[in-house]
Amino acid sequence: MKRPTRLRRAQFRFADSAQQVVGGFLLAGPFVVTEEVWVLASGMNAIQAVLTAGVVAAIGYATLYRADTGRDPDTEQEIAGVPVRFLSLMTVAFGSVFVLAVLFDAPDTFLIQDGVTGVELWQTTATAVSVGAVFSVVGAATADSVF
Repeated sequence: MKRPTRLRRAQFRFADSAQQVVGGFLLAGPFVVTEEVWVLASGMNAIQAVLTAGVVAAIGYATLYRADTGRDPDTEQEIAGVPVRFLSLMTVAFGSVFVLAVLFDAPDTFLIQDGVTGVELWQTTATAVSVGAVFSVVGAATADSVF
């Protein structure tokens, strides 16, 4: 059941980011520590990584502004023409995966110990973050929309 528009918070608040963080970290965790994600990322090229990041943005935007018809991106606070809520969502989606990857030492476990170093290490890590963000954005956007 949706709240009437007049009862919904129109402005993005810090509490909205906190909800996104909880949802983003919740769904990102299992994928950061899964070897298959890192193997998949090592086999992807740069175009696939960028397209995956685009899918993350599309999922996030659709969840925030298409699935939740009570929210209008044109009435929200913006930075450089982009809604702050959406920027926060993208930061949380990619940031939560990156933070967990570093905290759990995933690049070392799945890449460095296999001899991957230098530019290839950073490219594969960025690609793995994009793959994990596909799942993280679902949790973050859902938490933002539901609560």
